[in-house]
Amino acid sequence: MTGLDQAEELITIARKAVAEALEGREFTPEKEIQKKYAKRQGVFVTILTYPQKELRGCIGVPYPVMPLWQAVIYSALSSAFRDPRFQPLTGSELDSVVFELSILSVPEQINKEKLTEVIEIGTHGLIVEKGNLKGLLLPQVAAKYGWNPEEFVQNTCLKAGLSRDCWREKDVKIYRFSAEAFEEVKPWGKVLRI
Repeated sequence: MTGLDQAEELITIARKAVAEALEGREFTPEKEIQKKYAKRQGVFVTILTYPQKELRGCIGVPYPVMPLWQAVIYSALSSAFRDPRFQPLTGSELDSVVFELSILSVPEQINKEKLTEVIEIGTHGLIVEKGNLKGLLLPQVAAKYGWNPEEFVQNTCLKAGLSRDCWREKDVKIYRFSAEAFEEVKPWGKVLRI
């Protein structure tokens, strides 16, 4: 379980990485921070406009393949500068966006026949996978739009660039995960659990 102090520290790492990149520098946290967040975990960093809360970038590392501190930096830089849906973040925008951090559990494959029993809206996020195509939606997305489990799966299929009912196909795999999510109240501000 991640505390608010830890979440605030991690979001600060994300912000500093983006701020330094905007100045043409690379950010590396102190050794004690690296040691503190050395556990490998999946993470997503979402950047939202403030106060409108419109999506400005969202990319992450769904699987525990790198230390948490490194995954946060990678995800923050990717969200700010490499999300193909948006132009790269500019220096003038940094004080008018809020950062959201989602720390993921290890994804587990689910039985498609029991979809409605094993997906809990607001608790689970989803990954749909078919060959090289993958789509991921965080738990807060389904809750925000009021989707039921089937609509959640359908929209995750669309995110993967597949047809909305592709999940019924034999070679399509569905994974669920949970996430602890935190968001800045305002730019560079306190952090709340969401």
